[in-house]
Amino acid sequence: MNNAQEEESIQEATSTMPSTGTPRAIVGIGASAGGLEALEQFFRHMPADTGMAFVLVTHMDPSRKGMLPEIVQRVTEMPVVWAEDGMAIRPNAVYVKPADADLAVLHGTLTLLEPALGQISRTPIDLFFRHLADDQPDGRAVGIVLSGMGHDGSLGVRAIKEKAGLVLVQDPSSTQYGSMPESAIATGLVDIVAPAAKLPHLLIDYVRSVDTIGREPVVPAREIEDGLKKIFVLVRSRTGQDFSLYKRSTIQRRIERRMGLHQLTRIEDYVRYLRENPGEIEIMAKELLIGVTRFFRDPEAWQMLREEAIRTLAETAPEGSVIRVWVPGCSTGEEAYTMAIVLREGLDAAGRGDEVRYQIFATDLDQEAVEVARNGRYITTIEADVSPERLERFFIREDNFYRIRQEIRETIVFARQNVIADPPFTHLDILCCRNLLIYLSPETQKQLIPVFHYALKPGGTLFFGTAETIYGYTDHFMTVDARWKIYRRRETPVPIPHLIAIPTVLAPEPAGAGGIGEQRRPASVDKLAPKILFERFVPPAVIVNENGDILYFHGKTGRYLEPSPGKANLNIHAMAREGLGYPLIAALRTARHEKKESLTENVSVKTNGGHQKIRLTVTPIRRSTGAENLFLIAFEDREETEGEPAQSEAGEEQSDNQCRELERELASTRSQLQNTLEEMQASEEEQKAMNEEMQSTNEELQSTNEELITSKEELQSLNEELLTVNAELQAKIGELTKATDDIQNLLRATDLATLFLDMRLQVRQFTEPVKEIINLRSTDLGRPITDIVVNLQDGSFIADVERVIKTLNSLQKQVQTTDGRWYQMRILPYRTSNDRIDGTVVTFFDITAIKELGLQLSEARTYAENIVEAVREPLVVLDGGFKVVSANESFYRTFNVTPQGTEGAVLFDLGNRQWNIPELRRLLEVILPERKRFEGFEVEHDFPGIGKKVMRLNARRIPFETGPDLILLAIEEITSQAGAETRETHEETGSR
Repeated sequence: MNNAQEEESIQEATSTMPSTGTPRAIVGIGASAGGLEALEQFFRHMPADTGMAFVLVTHMDPSRKGMLPEIVQRVTEMPVVWAEDGMAIRPNAVYVKPADADLAVLHGTLTLLEPALGQISRTPIDLFFRHLADDQPDGRAVGIVLSGMGHDGSLGVRAIKEKAGLVLVQDPSSTQYGSMPESAIATGLVDIVAPAAKLPHLLIDYVRSVDTIGREPVVPAREIEDGLKKIFVLVRSRTGQDFSLYKRSTIQRRIERRMGLHQLTRIEDYVRYLRENPGEIEIMAKELLIGVTRFFRDPEAWQMLREEAIRTLAETAPEGSVIRVWVPGCSTGEEAYTMAIVLREGLDAAGRGDEVRYQIFATDLDQEAVEVARNGRYITTIEADVSPERLERFFIREDNFYRIRQEIRETIVFARQNVIADPPFTHLDILCCRNLLIYLSPETQKQLIPVFHYALKPGGTLFFGTAETIYGYTDHFMTVDARWKIYRRRETPVPIPHLIAIPTVLAPEPAGAGGIGEQRRPASVDKLAPKILFERFVPPAVIVNENGDILYFHGKTGRYLEPSPGKANLNIHAMAREGLGYPLIAALRTARHEKKESLTENVSVKTNGGHQKIRLTVTPIRRSTGAENLFLIAFEDREETEGEPAQSEAGEEQSDNQCRELERELASTRSQLQNTLEEMQASEEEQKAMNEEMQSTNEELQSTNEELITSKEELQSLNEELLTVNAELQAKIGELTKATDDIQNLLRATDLATLFLDMRLQVRQFTEPVKEIINLRSTDLGRPITDIVVNLQDGSFIADVERVIKTLNSLQKQVQTTDGRWYQMRILPYRTSNDRIDGTVVTFFDITAIKELGLQLSEARTYAENIVEAVREPLVVLDGGFKVVSANESFYRTFNVTPQGTEGAVLFDLGNRQWNIPELRRLLEVILPERKRFEGFEVEHDFPGIGKKVMRLNARRIPFETGPDLILLAIEEITSQAGAETRETHEETGSR
């Protein structure tokens, strides 16, 4: 459709809409970040005379006065004003929520809500949509979600859909921020998704269609019912769900809303549309299943339930017992989780959280809703319904969602169930049904109340929604709280309820089936003839069972049977007229025992005008084995009714007739008495045999009872053993958990790079530091190590691991990474507690600092050795035992020795013990330990093969913290210097 066609359509739609009075619809528009541009596009394409009212709810800073009315006023001719308390909503006007207050609507009037504790609601769109849905339950509520961040509006969308309203959402691809529209679309309840500029046209088309449906001539109820039945058949054949027992007004309103979306005005057109578009059938079924649900809906009701029911249960429940709860119609699970939270709080408040458990069965017909409930994950807008304390205790925050904690989730079993057709859960302490009955027809609701009574334990609690009632079943339930619809089951004996029958054929009757059509079709002769003959020539008769209860009447039996006074009774013995009772009993007995027809002639039955003689025939009806025995009793008149004897008749004839009658009755009575005696004897024998059987059965039951007692004791013993084993397992689990924690903390504390591999070289586990050596990520668990880069230079890592697995010998070596770091790598076989090899453990200890220190020491040693070698005087280093550690080249050259014969030998044993100089030994053994050093000691010694040497000795003890001290001995040869001094001394002496 082009722009010209859209404008023509809009003008046609708005031409009949008033500008005063009640709005055609109240449209709530929610927007946040990026919503200003979307609002301008929306109102730029929205005519000013649509008859609708618009309420804008945005996220604004309460400390600043906004200019939204002025901005919107630039693009629309409708008046745009700030919403004020008590302001009536008029058509063709725009109202803007103030920044410093929350907004609600009541009876078409705006209400400003003062924020609690000065805090504005963080979800104002949800809040207003809820109030709008409650105030416009007839489908005149419209919710629009535009650009924005967060999830505000998604819960409000559900509320509007619950009241058969319309929901439109801006296409996320056309928004600046698509979080709010995407969250609304994710609910699966959105009717229209389009860019902001297209939404006005679609909204006007919907309103026009709804108005057209309202202006259509009144459709006969029969036509509407036929259309509904066809829709029910299509939905059931497509989805398997039967909505024929749902409330007609709710069903019809939601169907009309779908018709408005598709611009259809007649129900037969919508039926045709459903047949041509099967996808619409599933959408229709989903709309019919929308339930009223949110966390802690009606908080006062839950508080009253806790005080009136849960507190008593928590205090009186036996230790180890389980509180059973059923939540039918649970929808997406909010109601069931609310019940679980309230029960947990109640048990904890009573101090019995560890003594009493509870089990909740939550069911719903919608499988998709059940899956959402099982997931237990809800968007953060639930903060508006759940207190911060409960969010902290019972939920886990996951990004923009809250997830139910496992301790609560484990107490609930979610399942798909049709509460109308499927058997109920039984032995319940609480039955919470606050989402379901309001959608069912009153007749169906009345049928479900006895089912709920049957499902509850004596004294169990029934918890209804505020719009539901128990009707007239006050003898079944006692009212605990009338306002919040809390009832307690009365001790009233009620038969086990039958499940509500679901219609199996919903299609309309075929034309001509009964009524006028049947009268117009002439009956065939072959069917008509037996009917006339049967009525004219077969005597009046009845069919009875063994007890005499009449199951079928044929003909006029009033001359032989009449109703007995008092409570209605269709037993033939109670209805038999005078004179028929005894012959009837005898004939029935004969037919029952002899299994053949019993014929009794001349039975005199008292009628209204005298006596009538009849032939009484009792015939057994042959039936299949195991079926109930039935008898056909026929009454055939034998002669005309005997009138009162005329005055002229002789008294003798009357006396003879009476005598004959009395004799006949006496003979009949004697026969009946004889039969009775025979039956009594047979009954006595049967009773005797039965007594013997009962005695034998009683003995068997006693024996069985003893066996059961023994089995019970064995089961108790087994249960005790199981409890012991369970306690041991719990203790073992605790120990394993502690051991796991200890290992995790140990690995973190040591900061040791560790890698665990299985026998196939797949990564089993690793610590964080190993990522610096091997390119591992948390997702690599289970991957072969051969597929992962190992940053070692030698490239033999895989071969080393395989060698350890093959030889079962540990391996230790120093390796260097590609970035130059050194590690001490150790590979050991992974041994299980059963001493079985199940892989390898690889550890890497960082020795880079040690390597660098060793290198520094080596360089320092080389430096020192070069200095020593450069010194011209002989130097020798000794250990504490005077063994030569090292010496310089000057020493070897001066004293004509080699390094091989010197290093490691005791100084005094060198050569031919030529260094065993007493003065040197005294210096080293006595003087050096006392003074730590000595200098300038001159020693003169004649070395074999070398000659006489005069030496000046200097010695110093070198202390070490990590090992024994060393001795540095410096030898200065002064032989020539000493000879010169001697010559000078002789010369001086000679001159004197």
